[in-house]
Amino acid sequence: MVVAHVRLRDFRSYPALELDLEPGLVLVTGPNGAGKTNLLEAVHVGAQGFSPRTRAEAQLVRFDADAGRVALAGSEGGSRVETEVTIVRGEGKRLRLNGAALASAEELRARLTALVFVPDRLAVVKGGPLVRRAYVDRMLGRLEPVQASLPGEYGRALAQRNEALRRVRAGLSSRDAVEPWTERVVELGAFLDRARAGLVAALAPGFADRAAQLGLEEAELRYEEEPPTREALDARLERDLRRGTTSVGPHLRDVAIAAGPRELRSFGSQGEQRTAVLALVLAEADLQAERRGSPPLLLLDDVLSELDAARRGALAASLPAGAQTIVTATSREAFPADGPEPALVVEVRPGEARRA
Repeated sequence: MVVAHVRLRDFRSYPALELDLEPGLVLVTGPNGAGKTNLLEAVHVGAQGFSPRTRAEAQLVRFDADAGRVALAGSEGGSRVETEVTIVRGEGKRLRLNGAALASAEELRARLTALVFVPDRLAVVKGGPLVRRAYVDRMLGRLEPVQASLPGEYGRALAQRNEALRRVRAGLSSRDAVEPWTERVVELGAFLDRARAGLVAALAPGFADRAAQLGLEEAELRYEEEPPTREALDARLERDLRRGTTSVGPHLRDVAIAAGPRELRSFGSQGEQRTAVLALVLAEADLQAERRGSPPLLLLDDVLSELDAARRGALAASLPAGAQTIVTATSREAFPADGPEPALVVEVRPGEARRA
């Protein structure tokens, strides 16, 4: 997606803002706390329907306002698009695309492509398996829209099986109540495990290449397919009944992010972990461009901090050609001088932003 115009009303630190953007690299500069991240967050809300920083959407509305609004105008795949996301305190969220009301943010994400890096994304490497599974499942929905509902369907079947196990343990039901949910967990678990393995296999070469460009050698992304089977679940039934949870399935799997023999969660530096997440975002952007025919909007917040000069230069040089990329930095000088020349520099001050 390419954003040509941003219009905000009572969103975070902006009482009102209208700003024209350019295709290519947009550099957003300003001191800490001025509102750079708020501006980037607003663009993500307008393009994807949700904030990458919080699920408490009332926090997106200015303190002294009852509602906040983000409106974007731009293009996707050569077609003009206009979006509007309105968040009303106590009422939730309303979304429109080209004037038509949407039932959910999922509908917006199915039409528009945008990827974001925020410092919290380091949890993809630093966090536990649950964070990596969730991230891969969200990528699955972005890259394979027909599979978008699969993680949720598996999660619901798993919850039903666990509830049946607990009812049997409490003497409120017979073991027969577990059987249909066992079959469903096996069926959906096999689909989900295969889909994850296929996605990781498709991403892994690009991830390794992008990581190498950023100075992280021998980077690997791995997920070994190991679907749940009826035999495995039957063998663990007594254990599952005692604990009230299902002990086999893709809900317990992990995605390995490593550099050579080192698993980066435990044995990577902060800079290497940041590099790995950036490589993952860029690899997904490449795959989206290949599959959808146009590159996604890239939103990179505070991406240069904690990278040394060589990695900052490598990142600037590796930004995908033809994509609109919005990067925040404290100053123009923070962006490498030997990197691509920004198509636009936006200067942010508290409550306002303007083209430099």
